[in-house]
Amino acid sequence: MTSYMKRSLSRRSLLQGVTGIAAAGGLAGVVDLARAASADRSNATERLRVGYLPITDAAPLLVAHSEGLYQPNVVSTSKPVLFRSWASLAEAFVSREVDIVHLLMPMAIQLRYSLGSDVKILGWNHTNGSAFTVAPHIRELGDLAGQQVAIPFWWSIHNIAIQKLFRAHGLIPVVRQRASKSGRTVELIVMSPSDMVPALAAGSIGGYTVADPFNAVAEIRGIGRIHSFIGDVWREHACCALLVHADLIERNPTAVQGITNAVVAAQIKIVGDRGAASAMLSDGKYLPQPLPAITKSLTYQADKYVVAHPEWEPQRIGFQPFPFSSFTAELVEAMHNTVVDGDTRFLDRLDPNTTHDDLVDDRFVRQSIDLYGGPGVVGLSSFSRTEEVDAS
Repeated sequence: MTSYMKRSLSRRSLLQGVTGIAAAGGLAGVVDLARAASADRSNATERLRVGYLPITDAAPLLVAHSEGLYQPNVVSTSKPVLFRSWASLAEAFVSREVDIVHLLMPMAIQLRYSLGSDVKILGWNHTNGSAFTVAPHIRELGDLAGQQVAIPFWWSIHNIAIQKLFRAHGLIPVVRQRASKSGRTVELIVMSPSDMVPALAAGSIGGYTVADPFNAVAEIRGIGRIHSFIGDVWREHACCALLVHADLIERNPTAVQGITNAVVAAQIKIVGDRGAASAMLSDGKYLPQPLPAITKSLTYQADKYVVAHPEWEPQRIGFQPFPFSSFTAELVEAMHNTVVDGDTRFLDRLDPNTTHDDLVDDRFVRQSIDLYGGPGVVGLSSFSRTEEVDAS
């Protein structure tokens, strides 16, 4: 089997999970990914490399690079590596092609507990920042019965939230099953974020849920409209978390502290001047989307949208780095009730009340927050909260 074939199969196995092997192309892809996840390719001498998707969720990692906030002797000064899909970014991370990433938090749970990769979450890269965009003719959720809706990955907050939203409005999400208008079913399909806008424009899907600026792009181009912000379903949820490998923490905690300091400093800088951050990311320097879409993503005007919970400010992407244990517990519970095309058996081994302490190492982000002035500087009053989820 060629190297290209193995890489393709491992990407598909990420999308499908460990079951559904026949659909993913056979056992080889799963074995290859498991081997990549367990291989010892420690980056002991080279500078650490940053990987990202071209979405505003990645802004802290990118602004940290642009502003020279990373320690130059620790993190590579080369431009962060852009990937087009979550599967390709995850594969690059577990195989040590990149060392610092923002990754979907449910996907991080999958990597650690289904595939055995030694991932560790250092903190949150952002809160909110995603939406559900529909074709112009879709006026209410019921109009999606019988159609396809795209999600960026099975194990994503997008898939979890959109299924909550559908069920609350009498729609049934299905996988690998043709959607039925009479049966009020909606077929969910995985699609790379960069493919969603053209798919909506072509009419092949009725909508998609994804991080910005892909929602803003559809609005600006007049091919879609934002129906719901995901932050209007789950208040200040974490979409992407900041991930490194556990052995980096053991080998070089000073470097990890420096990484966390840089990301938190970048988050504070973005919140301080969102317009400047938009310009910093645009013109192809880091994000390929046009400046108006990036700016809109970081500065959505609340009065332009109808939201169920205006007090939540669901349209506003936040850059709050502390990873609440209550969110991890609620997330693990929600994953049990989410339809995916893949293996879910690993969830049976997870205790929502203990997963956070095993997966998340918040020592570094606590020190970073203290370094820059305490919880108030990142908009917090304490390091605990109660989750608020409402899809009605």
